Amino acid sequence: MTSPKILIAGVGNIFLGDDGFGCEVAQRLARRPLPDGVRVIDFGVRGFDLAYAMMDAYEATILIDAVPRGGAPGALYIIEPDLNIMNDPGAQAMTVEAHAMNPMRAIGLAQSINGELRRVLLVGCEPETFGPEEGQLGLSETVEAVVHEAVEMVESLVAEILGDHLGA
Repeated sequence: MTSPKILIAGVGNIFLGDDGFGCEVAQRLARRPLPDGVRVIDFGVRGFDLAYAMMDAYEATILIDAVPRGGAPGALYIIEPDLNIMNDPGAQAMTVEAHAMNPMRAIGLAQSINGELRRVLLVGCEPETFGPEEGQLGLSETVEAVVHEAVEMVESLVAEILGDHLGA
């Protein structure tokens, strides 16, 4: 039995403060030992690249991104989007912008091209700031303080997915 393939995808813009959260977590994960079949990529704002990577028959894709949900800055979330909603004809347009990243649009694009994604999870962090209009390089102290916890959260999800696969 082979291990499932898992894609860990950092998403965000490092020039917009806490929007770089996913990129920072992905970079730290890339420096850690991970099981065979687990691939970590910092996609930044490259939505087309993410969409095409997701079509590569992964058992699971773990997206990491700043996710404004109205919680306290630095709050971490694990979200499993309903992939069936993405196929709904009433869903928003699935265009992917060249210099911006919306992970849900990348998911929609991948589904429209290939049709099948198995499991997608989003590890999100409530941002504190996206910086001033001219941008801001680096995370806020609040978000920086939870990056290690997010790394551990992703590693835990990988272990859970691999465990589920072995138990199946």
